[in-house]
Amino acid sequence: MSIKGDWITYADRRGYFAYPENAREPLPAIVVIQEIWGVNEHIEDVSRRFAAAGYAVLAPDLFAVNGERPAALTPIRIHKAMKFIRQASAVWKDSAARQTELAKFAEPDRLEIGETCECMLDCISRQSDYVPQLRQTVRYLRNEHPITKDQKVACVGFCMGGGLSALLACEEPELAGAAVFYGKTPPEERIPCIKCPVIGFYGANDQPINSGIQAFEEGLRITGKSYERTLYEDANHSFFNDDGPSYNVKAVRDSFVQLMTFLLKTLSD
Repeated sequence: MSIKGDWITYADRRGYFAYPENAREPLPAIVVIQEIWGVNEHIEDVSRRFAAAGYAVLAPDLFAVNGERPAALTPIRIHKAMKFIRQASAVWKDSAARQTELAKFAEPDRLEIGETCECMLDCISRQSDYVPQLRQTVRYLRNEHPITKDQKVACVGFCMGGGLSALLACEEPELAGAAVFYGKTPPEERIPCIKCPVIGFYGANDQPINSGIQAFEEGLRITGKSYERTLYEDANHSFFNDDGPSYNVKAVRDSFVQLMTFLLKTLSD
């Protein structure tokens, strides 16, 4: 199958759009929501995987403002910061400890990596600010794009994007389904607003994220929402990312099959 993948602009936004080029009918759509690393090669690859399964996929660049990213969040800067964060994963969120580790670097890397880390932490702390952009993306796919117009739209998010997937489900009534990969759970008072089915995938070794699962499940149960959840033993945070040290092929294999089944149910006519 020929998969067409390219960057597009819509309104004042930009994103990576992929779809099966030879499809002869309107396609249901998936919004893929990035990790903290942005829409990088991994997210583009994941988008093409979903497109190969028969969907149109749009991964919005949440870091772009009027089509441009701030200097600290350009792909080159993020790649440098990613290498540092993966080496100093236990301390990078602690300002003093991070500075100690950064002191081992020469300029300009020390300054640039430090600035990018601060920007990333700011992005994590204000995730709800990205929800309007994600809602705009859902509406664009459902109401405007010729390949997906009038079709159902679901979302799949990873890490920061996993938390945003759950938040989007709280805020967007037109969403047909939401998949959460090891994302922070939404505020308890917002959970009753979820109207679509939700599926979640978590690593058993990811306690900071997993601590919120029980309240999330209870909130969905009380309101009668459809919810499925899998916790993978011996899996860590970010287990789906095959470009990272936590990649867990068994968890990926199982979660991908479950996700495809979920999307088939939620996006079918």
